Amino acid sequence: MVSVAWSFVLLALAMVTIMTFGWLWQRRRRNAGIVDVLWAAGLGLAAVWMALNGEGAVLPRLLTAAMGGAWAARLALHLWTRVRGEEEDGRYRYLRSHWNGHQGKFFAFFQAQAAIVLLFAVPFMAAAANPRPFSGWMVLAVALWIVSVGGEAIADRQLARHKTDAARHGKTYRGGLWKYSRHPNYFFEWVHWFAYVALAVGAPMGWLAWLGPVVMYVFLRWVSGIPFTEAQAVRSRGDDYRDYQRTTPMLIPWFPSPSRTSGERP
Repeated sequence: MVSVAWSFVLLALAMVTIMTFGWLWQRRRRNAGIVDVLWAAGLGLAAVWMALNGEGAVLPRLLTAAMGGAWAARLALHLWTRVRGEEEDGRYRYLRSHWNGHQGKFFAFFQAQAAIVLLFAVPFMAAAANPRPFSGWMVLAVALWIVSVGGEAIADRQLARHKTDAARHGKTYRGGLWKYSRHPNYFFEWVHWFAYVALAVGAPMGWLAWLGPVVMYVFLRWVSGIPFTEAQAVRSRGDDYRDYQRTTPMLIPWFPSPSRTSGERP
């Protein structure tokens, strides 16, 4: 077991190395989508690493490793299936064009993702430091994890199935969970971080677990999540997606408003 400071130093070295290899991979394959795969996998590594070096009781450390690792593994495998089987995501094609293929900027982008992994390792660290051997908050943590990971997996599967339907190519998907939110996968990814808030209740610095949902919301709402994704959706689907924006809640699921156009139901 190493100290908290050294845990972060060693994790930082690992993530810089991983993202450097990811940058080399995208340079050779011209597909920057690998950064998403490595970001998700890095969070799984962070969860397990912080649990191994945590100073808390056995159960919260086991739950931190199991929940963080399993969530990250599912997401990384889902993203890898897309990256290896499809052309580069439109968001990254836009960046490649906007940056004129400048590899220095791509390298900085990849390393920024390594830094973000360190930021999201803090909630894992807080949860793994919980000295309580058991509490009802841990039951709530598991329940939140099951609902959020299950919801995210369902949303991902629904959208993936839509993309394989040639008859709907170029059309915005409005079925399943995507009827009630334009980004149900992001919503459940955000909810997932509340599991570590519950798991950290009773830890000496348990409040640090709030960095997870707070920072994730900021990134999804204003930085690299929804703005980036929706800008690409408007570029590729135009008025069809603009109507979807007018009628469907952005993140938190709710009932859709009537469409202003016709013929756009699933």
